[in-house]
Amino acid sequence: MEVANSRTVLKRKRNDAVEPFENGISAAAASVDLSLLEAVEKSQTAVEVLDLKTLKKLVLAFERRLRDNIEARLKYPDQPDKFADSEIELHEEIQRLKTLAGGPELYPDLVNLNVIPSILGLLSHDNVDIAVDVVGLLQDLTDEDVLEDNDEPARVLVDALIENNVLELLVQNLARLSESDPDEMAAVYATLATIENLIEVKPAVAEMVCERTKLMRWLLGKIKVREFDGNKQYASEILAILLQNSAANQRRLGQMNGVDVVLQAVAMYKSRDPKTADEEEMVENLFDCLCCLLMPLENKERFVRAEGVELMIIIMKQKKLAYGSAIRALDFAMTKYPPACERFVDVLGLKTAFAAFMVIPMSKKNKKERYQEELEERVISLISSLFGGILRGSRRDRLLSKFVENECEKIDRLMELYIRYSDRVKAETERMNQLELDDLEMDDDERYNRRLESGLYTLQLIAIILSHLWSSENSRMQARIELLLKQQRITKEDIKDILQEYHDNIGDVDGPEEKERAQAKIQKFISAF
Repeated sequence: MEVANSRTVLKRKRNDAVEPFENGISAAAASVDLSLLEAVEKSQTAVEVLDLKTLKKLVLAFERRLRDNIEARLKYPDQPDKFADSEIELHEEIQRLKTLAGGPELYPDLVNLNVIPSILGLLSHDNVDIAVDVVGLLQDLTDEDVLEDNDEPARVLVDALIENNVLELLVQNLARLSESDPDEMAAVYATLATIENLIEVKPAVAEMVCERTKLMRWLLGKIKVREFDGNKQYASEILAILLQNSAANQRRLGQMNGVDVVLQAVAMYKSRDPKTADEEEMVENLFDCLCCLLMPLENKERFVRAEGVELMIIIMKQKKLAYGSAIRALDFAMTKYPPACERFVDVLGLKTAFAAFMVIPMSKKNKKERYQEELEERVISLISSLFGGILRGSRRDRLLSKFVENECEKIDRLMELYIRYSDRVKAETERMNQLELDDLEMDDDERYNRRLESGLYTLQLIAIILSHLWSSENSRMQARIELLLKQQRITKEDIKDILQEYHDNIGDVDGPEEKERAQAKIQKFISAF
C-alpha cells in the first residue's frame, strides 16, 4: 500500500503544474508575470556544453538526490508524502542524465566516477516509476545511433553495466512490470531494446543473459499470449536474436518446452493471415525462432513428437502468408533427420510437397520474383532431404513413384530447373572471369562462394535428385532423363562435373567420418552415371 501511495503522489505531483483553466491557461501560468517568464526562457536557450565538468555536476546532483531519497525513505518508511518530493527530484535528475547520450565519448569517465552501481541499483527501487526512469535512461545511453562510431566508449560502458549485474536487474524488473499501465508497457519495450543494444555491442551477451536470467522463460510466456501487440512482436524478435547464432541457447530453449510453445504460437496463423505489417513481421520472427530451434538434433525429435510436421503440412495446404515459412521449417526439420522424413511420408505430405514443386503459389502480399525463387529453392532442398532420409522400403517406393506419374512430369520440371540454374551459374562464372580480366583478382574460395550464391548449391541438389532417380534403375525414369538430356544437349559428363565439384567441397563440420560417408555416396552417384 505504501509503494502504491508513493507512486500516486509522484504521478500527481509530476502533473500538478499542468491542470488547465477553462480558457486553456494553466493556474501556474496565470500567476506568473509574462515578462519574467520570457526572461527565464531566454536564459535557458544557452545549452550547457557537455564536457567532463558538466558530467561531474550531473553525477554529483544525481548522487545527492539519491542520498536524499534514501534518507527520507528510511526516516519516514510509512509516510509516502514525506518522501514523495525527494522521489520527484530523483526522477528529474535521472531525466537530466539522459543528456549524456549526446556525448558517448564521456562514457569511460562516467564509468570511472563509479556511478553505474548507483544507477543500476534503482532498478530495484520500491517505486516502479523510478525503475522505469532508469530503464529509459539505459535505453538512451546504449542506443545504436548514439554508439555508432564510438566503439571503445561503448564497450567500456557495456562491460561496466554487465559487471554490475545489469542483465539480472533488468530481467528481475521486467517480471514486476504491468502492461496494463502505459508507462510500464513502454518500459517493457525499452527493456528489450536495451538488451538488444547490449548484444549489438557485445554479442556474447546473447548467451550471458540466458545463462544468468529467466529472460527466455519470460519471452516464451509473452509469445504464448493470443492477443497481438508491439511488445509481443519485439519479444519474438529478441528470441530470434538469442537463438540465431547460439547452439547453447537453441538447446536451452528446447529443454524449456520451447519447440512446443513456438509451434503453438505459429499455429494461430495456420488458417488466417496477420492483420498488419507488424503482425506479419512477428510471424516471420516466430518462424525464424522455429528454424533456429530445429538446428540441434534433439529439437528435431521434439518437433516430430509435437506433431510439427503435420502442422506445417496443414499450413502449406491453407496457402496463407505462412506457406513459405512452413516449407522452410520442414526443410530444417528433415535435413539429416530421417525420422522427420518418414513422418512426412506417413502423413501424406508428398502430395503437398510435389504440388509446391510443380507450381509455387503466388503470395498475395509478396509477388516479388526473389520470393518465388526462395520457395523454389526450399522445395528442392526439401525433396533432396527426403531422398537422403528415406533410403529403402515402401516409403522410398512412394517417393520414387511421384516422378513416374503423369508421364514423368516431375522429371520434366526437374530438368527445367536444372537448365535455369545452370544458366545462372554460367552467367555468374562469366561475370567473374570478366572481373579478373579487369585486374580484380579472387581466390578460389571467393569464386566458389559467389557461384553458390548465384544458384550453384540448388543446381547441386538438383543433380543429386537426378542421381537418386538414375540410381533407382527404373527404366522409365532413366529413359526420360536420357531423352531430356539429349533434347537440351546436356551430357552425363555435365552432371558428373557438378557432382564432382560438390564432392570436392564437402566440409567436415559433422566430423571426418561423416564427410567420408557423404563423399562415398556422391562418388557412387558419379560412377552410376
